[in-house]
Amino acid sequence: MSGKSNQLAKLRCAWAGQDPLLISYHDEQWGVPVHDDRLLFEMLNLEGAQAGLNWLTILKKRSGYVKAFANFQAARVARYDAAKKLALMRDAGIIRNRLKIDAAVENAKAFLEVRRECGSFDAFIWKFVNQRPLTNPAPDKGVTMSAEMSRELKRRGFRFVGPTICYAFMQAVGMVNDHERTCFRHAVIKKTFGR
Repeated sequence: MSGKSNQLAKLRCAWAGQDPLLISYHDEQWGVPVHDDRLLFEMLNLEGAQAGLNWLTILKKRSGYVKAFANFQAARVARYDAAKKLALMRDAGIIRNRLKIDAAVENAKAFLEVRRECGSFDAFIWKFVNQRPLTNPAPDKGVTMSAEMSRELKRRGFRFVGPTICYAFMQAVGMVNDHERTCFRHAVIKKTFGR
């Protein structure tokens, strides 16, 4: 069996569908615990950019976001001024939404403040799951965790961090392993990282 046929034969979460970009993201990144501050900042902003859109749209523009937002180096993004934000409104490589662009800059400032206070964004954000990934938490527990995270992030000045976005972020960065139990990645991630 060829590598491509073998890849298609694997059971995956339904949302991965048939698009190669979604399949690659699902198989290689989604649900894998992230402890790198730069990547956490990137994913928080990409999940916010997704609001009202689908994830495939964001994945297709991910390289544009990386370029537009200085590889998600928060210290650089925090210095974006009105002229830079106006230039981003003309950048076809990203979602040209003024509120989302403004949010990324405000998020960078809040992110840097969290790092100053907590030592790392990683240490701060993972406290919402007691520093260890959870496997398929009960829906009410997931709602409670994401609502608590959302409140705390908003209190600290983050934007586009509602409970739904926060839970999607938690799934993306592996704070929760929400791969369907029939998905081949569920067991791999649970065995490697879960509880």
